[in-house]
Amino acid sequence: MGLFSRKNSKPNNKGPNSQSAFSNGPRSPSMSTSKTMNGSSLGASSVLDIPIPRAPDPALDPAAYLRSVHSVRERSRFVLEKAKKNQLKHFHVDLSKFQDTASYVVSIIKRDYAPDYASIPPHGRWQHFEVGGRPRIDQLMGSWASTVDAQERTRRLIDLFLVSVLLDAGAGTQWQYKSKESGKVYRRSEGLAVASLEMFKKGMFSSDPNNPCQVDSAGLKKLDVMAMAGGLQVSEHNPIEGLQGRTNLLIRLADALRNQEMFGPEARPGGMLDYLLSHPSTQASSVPIILVPTLWGVLMDGLSSIWPASRTTIDNIPLGDAWPCSVMPSHPTHPWESIVPFHKLTQWLTYSLMVPMTKLLGVKWAGSELLTGLPEYRNGGLLVDTGLLTLKEFDARRGLEMWRDVAGRGGNCVEVVPTFEASDDVIVEWRAVTVGFLDELLAEVNVLLRLNGSEKLSLAQMLEAGTWKVGRPRTTKLRIKLTGA
Repeated sequence: MGLFSRKNSKPNNKGPNSQSAFSNGPRSPSMSTSKTMNGSSLGASSVLDIPIPRAPDPALDPAAYLRSVHSVRERSRFVLEKAKKNQLKHFHVDLSKFQDTASYVVSIIKRDYAPDYASIPPHGRWQHFEVGGRPRIDQLMGSWASTVDAQERTRRLIDLFLVSVLLDAGAGTQWQYKSKESGKVYRRSEGLAVASLEMFKKGMFSSDPNNPCQVDSAGLKKLDVMAMAGGLQVSEHNPIEGLQGRTNLLIRLADALRNQEMFGPEARPGGMLDYLLSHPSTQASSVPIILVPTLWGVLMDGLSSIWPASRTTIDNIPLGDAWPCSVMPSHPTHPWESIVPFHKLTQWLTYSLMVPMTKLLGVKWAGSELLTGLPEYRNGGLLVDTGLLTLKEFDARRGLEMWRDVAGRGGNCVEVVPTFEASDDVIVEWRAVTVGFLDELLAEVNVLLRLNGSEKLSLAQMLEAGTWKVGRPRTTKLRIKLTGA
């Protein structure tokens, strides 16, 4: 057992260091010693020599490989190399715009953080809750009794953050949320964050009236579309995309949480904290050091049953957010080689859940460099907006035809933009090259900021302060829209 063994999560006065010290986890032949950079800020800091599990061998278990965190960057690299040669199928690539793109990102980072770049928080859901400069999470924790210890506070935030991220799908351009606490109106991701927080505080996801600020299986089971519509303030004049889908996702989560090994006897997302801290691979002297692949396994395997059936399978095993891409290598007996995995929501969950564990318990993370930039419309849209990527004419025409079709069926089409299904080869290629170029941008951004060694921004910091922030508001002549994502 580790420093933190599983226990009843009801409030008590014991602090996080009240139990025995960690024992070092075993070094397995399947582990590689990786120099991983991470510290309490989740940015680039101290180097930890920690054994990191290698990716599964795709020749032996291609499905396990494509579901691993390692595979996202490795497979996307093939598409990036094609992009650098301007050999993509659906996009023209103008590498002369790369420097402009990096300079633009740097200008925003300097505007908001210079000269204290170390203060940039990592990308995660925490910042969304603070939209408008209001420290809502600190205020939430301040409302809890002092007898609620650090571990239980962390469990509660994991509860909140996981549900909030699951609700964080595209809301559409018409939906908005008026905070019941401040009266201010918020939209899109930030609106969903504030809405989910206020629903959480009301106890909408809890089955225990005495503990409203938690999420548990029984509480989620009682949800229905009407309750969710009320919580999200959905009406005929305030529609949100995918209300039924969001509701079904949380109801399926209720069943997944009954995995007591991962989520504990209380069937809460926060129960994963005890699993992670007592995992054989977790080690520390004074603070826990958790492997990112261990957290990844909880989210990928423990939540696999909540997702709709995937269109992409290997040996009848659903791969999740992984799709064939026409510019990938092809092999007649190795069909997995044409597939690019993204696992965007699992990565977003990973980034988001790491933050409260670090802030409240001082957890350090080994293997965080395995995570990639998120292949979604803000980061990918930046590459289109700056002219680094331009959709080819044939695909632009095809996308506009689909836009007209969706608009004709009464779809939410405020903007006239090329529109594609999430599985379309255009979107898969776009997402893959986004992952690759975000790595390239990180290196150039650090050069332009003249940051070296431990001062360098981590990818999570650049996403937060740069690409994700600037990707939405920048005026565009072309913005690609995903449908069915």
